[in-house]
Amino acid sequence: MDNYLLFIGVALATILLPGPAVMLTINNSIQRGFTKSLAGICGVALGILIVAAISASSLGVILASSVLAFTVVKFIGAAYLFYLGYKMWRTKGESKIGKSIAAGTMKKCFLEGFFVSITNPKAAIFFLSIFPQFINVENAFLPQFTVLIFTFSLLVFMVHISYALFSGLAKTKLSSPKSMAVMNKVSGGVFFGFGAGLVAAGK
Repeated sequence: MDNYLLFIGVALATILLPGPAVMLTINNSIQRGFTKSLAGICGVALGILIVAAISASSLGVILASSVLAFTVVKFIGAAYLFYLGYKMWRTKGESKIGKSIAAGTMKKCFLEGFFVSITNPKAAIFFLSIFPQFINVENAFLPQFTVLIFTFSLLVFMVHISYALFSGLAKTKLSSPKSMAVMNKVSGGVFFGFGAGLVAAGK
């Protein structure tokens, strides 16, 4: 674990890149409020934790080696991103922020974040590729892998909290129906783009 700090740097650089989970956190923070965005962040972090654990199991190896298994999970993930994009695109901008916040329950926000993370097969491939670089083969595998998994998940939580806080600062500027409608269209389009990118992506 001599390269632990290097791992933190690599993990932060990866997590900070805007992706579906980051966009979901930003959208939740602006439209539903910080508390509900926090529920979504917990779902994202738990999903990442499970995907990281899967990457150490035989299922992770199957995803890495089987084109069929990877493709099935990939299309499930893409379908879910398209679904989120459709929901955002169809949302009107007439209602005020307060009503938008009430539209999603804590459980719903948590599950959205969880499924965005858990249905991304490329995350498992990422962990299979990156984690071994920071494992000392002379020491026990499980304790090292556990530390890396929980470190990555904690960093996901912290980075997403930062995104949520900064996004919340912009809420007052986006409270008009017109601004809300534009943001919903943009967010929906971004999720459509993520879904299309996942469909087109290879291993």
